[in-house]
Amino acid sequence: VAAGGRDEQIEAVRAYGFGIGLAFQIIDDVLDATATSQQLGKTAGKDAAQNKATYTAFMGVEGAQREAEHQARAAVDHLAVEELDSTLLAGLARFIVERGS
Repeated sequence: VAAGGRDEQIEAVRAYGFGIGLAFQIIDDVLDATATSQQLGKTAGKDAAQNKATYTAFMGVEGAQREAEHQARAAVDHLAVEELDSTLLAGLARFIVERGS
């Protein structure tokens, strides 16, 4: 908004933010199920121990990983549709789904 973007561009950036936020949460669920407490810097397996509704509980680890990748790709695609320079933001999306790998 501050940069004077068109409504369509602003909506594309908003959709990107939503998509990578969701991808981040899904990967957080995956890491909670697959990483060690030492790797995470917090107690691993806490979500399952508390019977939380997570993406891994619903889709399994591989399904959740695929969904995170899908959300990240879709987020970047929103930017491409509006022909926004997304090099840096695409890298951020990739980092989000690859962290902990």
